[in-house]
Amino acid sequence: MKNTSPISEAGLGGRAWPKILLNYRKPHRGRSIFELAVTVIPFAILWAVCWAAVHYGFWWGLLFIIPAAGFLLRLFMIQHDCGHGSFFAHRHSDDWTGRAIGVLTLTPYDYWRRAHALHHASAGNLDERGVGDITTLTVAEYRALSRWGRLGYRLYRHPVIMFGIGPAWLFIFKQRLPFGMMRSGAQPWISTMATNFAIALLAAVLIWLVGVIPFLMVHLPIVVLAGAAGIWLFYVQHQFEETHWSQGADWQFQEAALHGSSHYVLPLPLRWLTGNIGIHHVHHLSSRVPYYRLPEVLRDYPELSNVGRITILQSLRCVKLVLWDEGRKRLITFREARSLA
Repeated sequence: MKNTSPISEAGLGGRAWPKILLNYRKPHRGRSIFELAVTVIPFAILWAVCWAAVHYGFWWGLLFIIPAAGFLLRLFMIQHDCGHGSFFAHRHSDDWTGRAIGVLTLTPYDYWRRAHALHHASAGNLDERGVGDITTLTVAEYRALSRWGRLGYRLYRHPVIMFGIGPAWLFIFKQRLPFGMMRSGAQPWISTMATNFAIALLAAVLIWLVGVIPFLMVHLPIVVLAGAAGIWLFYVQHQFEETHWSQGADWQFQEAALHGSSHYVLPLPLRWLTGNIGIHHVHHLSSRVPYYRLPEVLRDYPELSNVGRITILQSLRCVKLVLWDEGRKRLITFREARSLA
């Protein structure tokens, strides 16, 4: 895995990247509307094709569930930009667009936006783990657990749980209540309950139109597949061997953004479907840059292209990296942790 020199060196680390990236923060309103349209309309068409496949019995048509999940994932990326205020750069427009999309993605917008802001403010900080993150323990913390605690962490980190059962649990069940913010005022509750009501209303209308079985056969697989892809993307953006974690006075925002977030190199069609979220280190440097302008940053500053660079093949190996080794400053496997003991 290729990485760059330490942040303290001149050039890459010496640049004031958040200030430089101010030039890319302005969205093009027409482009944003276009991006929304070319995502919503194909998703609706693909959903209808999948329903027709169930209704008329040409079951091969259910293969369109896969691209439909891809477009739902892309809708979540637009919702993500709305949460950062970068899609229209107009708070009212961004918020209501995000809330509407949240009904389709089963993600309460205002609650999620708040949790995600905490993630951006504390990414790579060992002292601030817990909200909006993949739970990651240090080797010492893992060793301090009871036998049952270690088993629970191992199960949580197992790929079948993380990318199979986990997405279904998160998007269908967990996000129906504001976990982590139960005592954080009215807004998280209003966001989740209002979204739940809108989801129930939309589901009732669709069930009335197409029937409960066709609705479940079409929409549940789309949600689960899109959720699994979303969890995978979020995972590889921070869970790679040379990622960066620190604590206390050693934690610095720019270093954490550059070296704690990956550049996930994907083929062009997948870059489009995922809203360029693979350029994650740049996104963490300046979350107000619209996703469709992130490639401009790499074009103008090619030195950023090799920072935290991960290919698809390399990303598959990241699944085994589960514990933070504070001594070697990198993620390691359970087997490596045993050898250290």
